[in-house]
This record gives sequence, C-alpha cells and structure tokens, in this order.
Amino acid sequence: MAWLVYRLTDSVFLLGVIGFANYIPSFFLTPVTGVISDGFDRRKILLTTQSLSIAQAFLLAGLVLSGTIAVWHLVALSFILGIINAQDMPTRQAFFLEMIENKDDLGNAIALNSSIVNVGRLLGPAIGGIIIAAAGEGMCFLLNGLSFSGILIALARMRIEHPQKRPRAAWAVQAFKEGVRYAYGCAPIRWLLMLIGLSSLVGFPYTIFLPVVARDTLNSGPHTLGFLMAASGLGALIGALFLASQKSIAGLGDWVARASFIFGAGLMAFSFSHELILSLFLIFFMGFGMIIQLASCNTLLQTLADDDKRGRIMSFYTMAFMGVTPIGSLLAGSIAHDNVPAVLYP
Repeated sequence: MAWLVYRLTDSVFLLGVIGFANYIPSFFLTPVTGVISDGFDRRKILLTTQSLSIAQAFLLAGLVLSGTIAVWHLVALSFILGIINAQDMPTRQAFFLEMIENKDDLGNAIALNSSIVNVGRLLGPAIGGIIIAAAGEGMCFLLNGLSFSGILIALARMRIEHPQKRPRAAWAVQAFKEGVRYAYGCAPIRWLLMLIGLSSLVGFPYTIFLPVVARDTLNSGPHTLGFLMAASGLGALIGALFLASQKSIAGLGDWVARASFIFGAGLMAFSFSHELILSLFLIFFMGFGMIIQLASCNTLLQTLADDDKRGRIMSFYTMAFMGVTPIGSLLAGSIAHDNVPAVLYP
C-alpha cells in the first residue's frame, strides 16, 4: 500500500497520513477492545476480525484491479483495517495462554509466533516486489485476501480443552479503570509500556518511509523495497528464533535494553546510508533489535499480568505499539516533507 501511495502521489507526507490512518484507531479503541477481550470468547472474536479483514482486502484489490482506486480510498480502507486490528491484536495476544497447557511455555510460544510472522515478513515483501513489477499492486492485495482463508480454517478447527472462564464486566468503564490502575500500579508493567510507546513514536515509523529510501535514496524500484523489507524480516526472524530457543524468561529484561540500543544505533546509521549493501546490512540489525524488544516486552507483560486482566494489559501494549506509531508517522512525514527525502530523520 505504501508503494502504491507513493507511486500515485509522490508525496512523503501522504505516506505519513496512510500510516496515521492505519494505526490511530488502536490508540483510541484498544482500551475498549481489551475489556471485550477479557469478557467474551476470544476465539469467536478472532473469527470475526479475520473475516472482516478478508472483506477489506478484497475490496481494496477490486478497486485497484478495476483502475478506480483513489488516494482517499486508501486512507479510508487503512482506517477500517486499523479498527479491525484494534480488536484483533490484543485478543490474539491474550489468546496465547489459552492455546498452551503450561504457562512456562508462554515465552517460547510468543517467540515462535514472532518467528512465523517474520518468515512472512522475509518472504512476502521479496515476492511482493516481484509481483508488483510484473502484475501490479492489485494482485498483491488479492493474494493477501486469499491468505486469510487458512487462518479462518485453523481457528474454526481449534478446540480449547480448558477455556478460561472470564466473568463479563458489568460496566465497561469500571473494568477499564481497573485495568488502568493495575497497569500504572505495577512498576515493571508501567515502564515496559512506556518504553514501547517511546519506540513507537520515534523509531518504528521508519517502515512507512522505505518506499522513499528504495526509489529516491537508492535510485531503484519495488524489488529493492522488497529486499529492504526482506532483510528487516530476516533480522527479525533470527531474533525471534533466538528468543524461542531460550528455556526461561530469565535475562529478558537485559535483552530489552540491548535490543533498544541495537535498533536505535542501526536506525541512525541507516538514515545516512546511500548504498544498497550497507542499507541491507543495517536494516537487518534494525529488524533484529526491534523484534527482540517487542517480543521480550510482550513476554514479560503477559507473564506479569494476572489472568483476568491479561486482555486489558495487552490492549495497552497494542495501544503503545500500534496506537502511538501513527502519531510518529504523521510527525516524521511532516518533517520529511520539508527536508531532503534521503534522510529519514534530520
């Protein structure tokens, strides 16, 4: 989508707008969706959100393939997907504990999930860049829509032997306030959420500007964008596999600090690179640091949170991760719009 927007408009600012529209619903809605996640059957919630994601993907594919796509369509559909993800992400994160029998396996399960996600990040963008060059963006959106069918089949066939009995909150506002007090009152949870929020504001929005780097800084096309995203995905995959191999959560706090340094240093160096090989090398380490920070914080938060509040804590995690990112995207897009596009952050 970012490549399509940049191809249609040549506007760095509109890249920031797309990122803002996609993530801003998480900032406002996840506190409510966390209450819903704690009060209802999480598997049924996921079946609903994944079905809505299919509809959004097919609508987007239809508009692009028919040649009727406009920028406002992209902004609106990004916003709709953001609403869907605001419910899907905290529910999916909180659902992990219901899928595993031993709570001690939670860290490995989260890391394994990150590994699977990053295999997609590794292979998908590289293939996507080739498909865009050969058949256009519409075919990528169509294949994306078709891919959701596998998720729906897996969820439909899943049987949870010992589903958690979660009392439904009589008052959503009361449940929300309880979650806020709990998150703020626990110092480790409070500081982990603040770290994710800060990284999402000033670091994670770099992904929305990769089309600018690929086309204007490296003077190339969509295949280079695919290589950049694949290199980031490879670094993230190796980081996730490293975490999945750990036998316990001991030392995760130290890795959060190391990963934050690796990601920040790599981002600063990447912003000044004009060579493809160097850029691929640096973005590899950025992906490595980013996923270790996110997955480690995720594991620690889920381990620390009480069972009956896990959905709300993970909704705050989603708000810090996805909800603050759009503000950073809009801010970075505004700055880059008035400066040399080759530099992500002046």
